Amino acid sequence: MYKQVYDPVANSLGWSTVFAVLPLVTLFVLLGGLKVKAQWAALASLAVAILVALIVYSMPVGQAFDSAAEGAVFGLFPIMWIVVNAIWIYNMTRESGHFAVLRRSFGRVSDDERIQAVLIAFCFGALLEALAGFGTPVAISAVMLIALGFQPIKAAAVGLVANTAPVAFGAIAVPITTLASVTGMPEKDLGSMVGRQTPLLALVVPLILVAIVDGRRGIRQTWPAAVAGGLAFAIAQFACSNYVSVELTDIVASLVSAGAVVALLRVWQPSEHLRAPEMAAGGRPAMAGGSVADSRFEQEAERRAETPDSRGTMLVAYAPYLIIIVVFALAQISWLPFKDFLDHRTKQFGWPGLDILNGKGKAPTSETFKFNWANAAGTLLLLSGLLTIPVLRLTAARAARTWVASIVQLRSAILTVAAVLSLAYVMNLSGQTITIGQWLAGAGAAFALLSPLLGWFGVAVTGSDTSSNSLFGALQVAAAHKANLSPTLMAAANSSGGVLGKMVSPQNLAIGAAAVGMAGQEGEIFRRVIGWSIILIVVMCVLVYLQSTSVLSWMVV
Repeated sequence: MYKQVYDPVANSLGWSTVFAVLPLVTLFVLLGGLKVKAQWAALASLAVAILVALIVYSMPVGQAFDSAAEGAVFGLFPIMWIVVNAIWIYNMTRESGHFAVLRRSFGRVSDDERIQAVLIAFCFGALLEALAGFGTPVAISAVMLIALGFQPIKAAAVGLVANTAPVAFGAIAVPITTLASVTGMPEKDLGSMVGRQTPLLALVVPLILVAIVDGRRGIRQTWPAAVAGGLAFAIAQFACSNYVSVELTDIVASLVSAGAVVALLRVWQPSEHLRAPEMAAGGRPAMAGGSVADSRFEQEAERRAETPDSRGTMLVAYAPYLIIIVVFALAQISWLPFKDFLDHRTKQFGWPGLDILNGKGKAPTSETFKFNWANAAGTLLLLSGLLTIPVLRLTAARAARTWVASIVQLRSAILTVAAVLSLAYVMNLSGQTITIGQWLAGAGAAFALLSPLLGWFGVAVTGSDTSSNSLFGALQVAAAHKANLSPTLMAAANSSGGVLGKMVSPQNLAIGAAAVGMAGQEGEIFRRVIGWSIILIVVMCVLVYLQSTSVLSWMVV
């Protein structure tokens, strides 16, 4: 048995933290500074984490490697299981030629890249986050932008930055329900408090997306659409989380936001339209790294582009995404029989070889592997894909070949995500992550300023706001009591700050890079988004600090 000790170096949290952060420093220096490919940076950082666990934390060799193995498996299922099936559905629409129809349909709403970024990455991505989460919005929205003619790196950066404001209520508010379970606090109070923080992000994220696409000119020319989408989302997210339903928050907010942008476009258009070069030239954008994109069926569809698409053809083009929405909605609504049926198929078991106790003498939750094969987002996407096959009029053989091609396309991302999750599990189960968290929690009253940063750190390591809340939720509450701060505010800050670590998480960087055919170039995308992540987490830290003082204390539940 291995019992976690959080201050193994001279009984000092400060000195122990110096060693605990080494794997993360290694990862970000290799990824962002030395431009090492993500899979090799992740494997090198994993090696450092294992060495720190063995030498500094005295973790047994077997336990360390068992932790890494569990993390790798978790990276494959459910994480990459989601991405593979999301990309498969996209590739089938390209294989059948219907994505060209979808592209033209979006073009008729607006052929301006800046507005498309708001509609697809922010509004539609938020709906996917509400239903699925775990990387699905980044994967699907990025490839949709690629199909509209976006440059791959811009599509990935836009998809990652957009996946912030809705994350705390993603997957039918799983991060909030998890936070409530680990802290013992009312779910409604936590959801209401988060709903008084993340709407601020919704106000500015669409403007950031426009800036990523077209800089200051984009903001100057298309700010009405960005403001309309962000303001509508913020109001709906606040109102629904505080007065209607935590679970439905992102669904309502995403639909209201999309409706606001579309309504605005009926009476207003930007003075100049920014069109993708490929679209302006009448060509067909190609997705790097996949032969599926060169389908003769899509080429034929492009040759028919001059003929207006019928309503039936457009309905078929939208069908895969309508099917996804329906399947996920049916699987998540608690008063329907499907949710209970799927939940009861879940198997849980202690990971073989792991026998670990935390500082309180209890087994960490991550020691138990949850094999939720029936209700996993990836399985629901697989079901959606199977239902899509006859709608797109593909043969089973062609659909199967496309699925295999999707795995080949994602091979580098699969290795990266497995390595990153191995790193996270070694750091978590050895005690390195808690060491860093407890060191930050020792800041006293100033902890209010650092609380969102702890959530950011948790998501940057694990790639999941749910995991970060599970890891640090109780710690936030304990630190709040110690510093005479609001436990509700600190717990909510963990989730609200965490959403801003999503865009720099190596796991999500790998998903975004793979989706746009830039596997191995995650460092380039990282450099595009790290600045926005830092700016927004600083803003969130200041907001939470002011909420802990008399200045904004009226906002606290």
